[in-house]
Amino acid sequence: MTQTADAPAVALPEDFDARYQNWYKAVAGVFARVRRTDVAEIPLDVWKKLIKTTYDGIDVRPLYTRADDLDELAAPGVFPFVRGHEVKDADAAGWGVTETFGGLGCDNATESNKNMLQALMNGTTCAVIDTTGVLGAADIPALLDKVLLEYVPVRLKAGPGLAESAASLLSVIDAQGCGDRCTVDFGATPLTSLVDGSATVTTDQAVQLAEQAAARGGDIRAIMVDGAAFSNQGGSDSQEIAYTLAAGVDYIRLLTDAGLTPKQAIDQLSVRLTASDDQFNQIAKFRAFRGLWARICEVIGEPAAAGSTPQHAVTAPVMFSQRDPFVNMLRCTVAAFAAGVGGATDVEILPFDTAVCGGLPNTSRSFAHRIARNTNLLLLEESHLGFVVDPGGGSYYIEELTDELAKVSWKIFQEVEAAGGYRAAVASGMIGKALDDNHEKVRDDIAHRIKKVTGINEFPNLLEKPLPKDKRREPEGIRRFAAQFEGLRNRSDDFFDEHGERPQAVLIPLGPLAKHNVRTGFATNLLASGGIEAINPGQLTPGTEEFAAAAKTSPIAVICGADPEYANSGQDAVKALRDAGVKTVLVAGAKKSFADADDDHSPDDYLNMTIDAAATLDELLSELGA
Repeated sequence: MTQTADAPAVALPEDFDARYQNWYKAVAGVFARVRRTDVAEIPLDVWKKLIKTTYDGIDVRPLYTRADDLDELAAPGVFPFVRGHEVKDADAAGWGVTETFGGLGCDNATESNKNMLQALMNGTTCAVIDTTGVLGAADIPALLDKVLLEYVPVRLKAGPGLAESAASLLSVIDAQGCGDRCTVDFGATPLTSLVDGSATVTTDQAVQLAEQAAARGGDIRAIMVDGAAFSNQGGSDSQEIAYTLAAGVDYIRLLTDAGLTPKQAIDQLSVRLTASDDQFNQIAKFRAFRGLWARICEVIGEPAAAGSTPQHAVTAPVMFSQRDPFVNMLRCTVAAFAAGVGGATDVEILPFDTAVCGGLPNTSRSFAHRIARNTNLLLLEESHLGFVVDPGGGSYYIEELTDELAKVSWKIFQEVEAAGGYRAAVASGMIGKALDDNHEKVRDDIAHRIKKVTGINEFPNLLEKPLPKDKRREPEGIRRFAAQFEGLRNRSDDFFDEHGERPQAVLIPLGPLAKHNVRTGFATNLLASGGIEAINPGQLTPGTEEFAAAAKTSPIAVICGADPEYANSGQDAVKALRDAGVKTVLVAGAKKSFADADDDHSPDDYLNMTIDAAATLDELLSELGA
């Protein structure tokens, strides 16, 4: 599917270069104002400082123009399907709205059946049946009572008991006589489960289920190639694409070795990818995957089969937070938008409190599911996104990002194949190490607050009611973005339970409010992300009674002010704090502000945008006894 950007697909205006030069100058002008210098001192290529590099190593430029136009791809519904699997009629436009029924939050099959029927009457179109919790295979007929499977695509989440659940589901299908008109995914994930440790059937059992499904005919698929397994372990978008492709190819090998034709093998697979709140990357991910999967099917000799492979989407579990979980609603809205615009067959928005064990206290399951369902429906029915096929098509940025992501993903896929294929790459540790390395990059960026997680390492809410201890458990097999900072918050909550107040640090604001407000705000936000309450007594002057009283508030003090104020009274403030018995003296700002200070007048450390905030806060909590 790789395109070429050697030459624009359309002729450029005669004054195009002149316009670009004007843009360069405009950007330089902005930098000049920010730096308070003459624009002549700013190089015209300063715009390159605005380039952002993704975790896949792709440079994202601040401006894309007709000069970046690529050759036009085939229309939606046509190989290589980058622009979409198909063009639907208006009454079926958009993507499927998927919801899970059963599982840990379910009491019994009758109640789940009631919830399912209500959901199907209110916008849900695809159902996932979870028999890994309270419900089992024997409950499926009751769960599906009055559900017309001819019209409702169904996917199973059955863990090791998949064979029994599949048999139970097939019995319902046979009873309804809709075997040739239903859409079913058994959801076996033996290969991807090697990575995230999720419970499922063995590879041999999955192959047997595929053989049975292929013999029945109709749209019944036994195996789901689950890209979420890679995302949940810290994988980047290109890794999720590449390893999902590699697992898919290994499944085809297994199925053809068992006697299925290449087309039968492809028809036994569905794909699931995650969608995070990184909007444009997710749009590109779904588009790039389809193009690469089509290329694989072409090599196998069945290019058209790629167009019928379902591409399920699920909001990425790694992005969900336990703290301030209502922000997850916003994350899910962006994620679902991206997956839908990217061309997913169906989108499952997980409940906003899915990361909280058993759900958020005092929050009904019906509310959590209704919000998730309605988010999908708002995008489809009120924003009318489904009525435009491939809305990202023709965007210079999205087209190039799709192309670049496909190139990186294909390279990783080739490396896996060169290592002997997916199973060999897993067994050797190759895939696990790559996922670990990317996870550490992301974790480190979050720890340094380079990657922002709202409500976690930015704008935390210390007034939020603490979660009960039994609700703080980490979901199995998921490396969440928020986990490290939420671990600090858990320690703060334990301290609160014991002492009736949060661990506290005192701020020492120097100079008037207008001069210290930026850094007191920064320090307050930073400390709160670790569960430490900042006490702000207002402007202080070394040597006063107010200063001495504030110094006794906490063993940790953070001096906050503008650099000129640090030059005037910063060293005196440090000395006065030490004399007052403050154990740790910190300064909000850079080290250069105290470059000429001796030991008695130098702070112990600095709080600024370059520090490992998670590690610093961990030390401060320990010092405060939390």
